[in-house]
Amino acid sequence: MAHCRHFLVSGQVQGVFFRASAESTARQLGLTGWVRNLRDGRVELVACGEEAPLDELERWLWQGPPRARVTEVKVQETVAQPFDGFFVRG
Repeated sequence: MAHCRHFLVSGQVQGVFFRASAESTARQLGLTGWVRNLRDGRVELVACGEEAPLDELERWLWQGPPRARVTEVKVQETVAQPFDGFFVRG
């Protein structure tokens, strides 16, 4: 059974290829969902899949791509949703 998590990532996470890197990482892990920038400077993700890959994504989010400086990752379990792949949202 798939699980879904909602992530809010704070710090220097916009303008550093965070969304594209998160999309690539999530796809490599076999996760589905989406990622987008928020107006307040954070990055928001919803990822669905098995527990172990979700845990691995969460660890990656704390680091992000090389130019990112992550200060906080808020995580909340959310209702499982069917997504067709993992993509960047507007």
